[in-house]
Amino acid sequence: MEEAYVRLLCPECTKDWESTPSSLPGHAKVFDCPNCQESRRLAEFMRTEHDLQTLKRLS
Repeated sequence: MEEAYVRLLCPECTKDWESTPSSLPGHAKVFDCPNCQESRRLAEFMRTEHDLQTLKRLS
């Protein structure tokens, strides 16, 4: 069975990456970009609405 993943995009430095929902905090929690350390709600790092819905459903 494959694990789902979500795509993230930093709104500040535009770094993009993928992660599994289980390795991320909840969508409303503050999250720091691993590249530039920008702090925002995790939902603001989701690349698409589909990624946000996947995170909400699986985390």
